[in-house]
Amino acid sequence: MTVTHVVLFKFKLGILVGHAKALCANFVGLQYSCLRPTDNRRYILSIKGGINNSPEGLQDGITHGFVVEFASAEDRDYYVDKDPSHKAFVKSIEGLVEKVVVVDFSEGVYSNSI
Repeated sequence: MTVTHVVLFKFKLGILVGHAKALCANFVGLQYSCLRPTDNRRYILSIKGGINNSPEGLQDGITHGFVVEFASAEDRDYYVDKDPSHKAFVKSIEGLVEKVVVVDFSEGVYSNSI
């Protein structure tokens, strides 16, 4: 079952536009640099994202959003816990991001209890 991984950033005030653009490009680029250790193949199905442009005013300071799709929870778990490219990206945003919100879900699953 696919897993959708939603990542929301609130960049710190004063971050240079060039830094924000580079970080966003690096995030989207993870779909090419994150490889399975067993076969050295890409395992992220897709990444898309961009700057907030919602007219609702409910973003609570969030400036950028990304959606990452994985084929399985196992792929997501490897990405979050072990992937060296992802770990390097997380380290690269230290000091530049004020807030990170992450929500994962599988389509149509609305409860984990039966």
